[in-house]
Amino acid sequence: MKYLVLERRLKRLREVLEKRQKDLIVFADNVKNEHNFSAIVRTCDAVGVLYLYYFHEEGKNAKINEGITQGAHKWLFIERVEDKLSKLKELKEKGFQIIATWISKDSVDFRSVDYTKPTVIVVGNELQGVSPEVAEFADKRIVIPMFGMVQSLNVSVATGVILYEAQRQRFEKGMYDKPSLSKEEIEKILEKWAYEDIIRERKRTQVKA
Repeated sequence: MKYLVLERRLKRLREVLEKRQKDLIVFADNVKNEHNFSAIVRTCDAVGVLYLYYFHEEGKNAKINEGITQGAHKWLFIERVEDKLSKLKELKEKGFQIIATWISKDSVDFRSVDYTKPTVIVVGNELQGVSPEVAEFADKRIVIPMFGMVQSLNVSVATGVILYEAQRQRFEKGMYDKPSLSKEEIEKILEKWAYEDIIRERKRTQVKA
């Protein structure tokens, strides 16, 4: 395969893919604010998340603020889903545990979850949180302990706190030391990042000119 990037860039892309955690997924349930969503994207990239799914109740595509993502959205697979419960059910059938943020008396401390298992972390809307049906479907409902007057964090901040706990657990278990993606999966993604996406961007630039 002839890539359209310099060798050092290709090396960097390959190193990133070798750290990606394909079995750690984030699902944004009706997160509408583009700044929040973009901050979530950036944190996903930093922690090594590869797949970010989202549901929007109005069927809109997520808006990306590139000033916030700093390009991180280019290195994730971001997909809008039409039926969130069907998607979560599909992931659960593949062996993923569904972990949803939810404030209730039966929710557990987010640090008590084993994130080294295949995991989907569901975070919710800025005002309502995750939907009740998603909370009911989840295997576990988690909270971030708080000791102030306010009982919730901004959704992008909460996502970051949870993801870095997941990263800590996975790092201690050595899960970043060997690729979770197969060689074939890595090569396929490299073909997209280092060839197809560049061709697409060149064509888009030419059309604008």
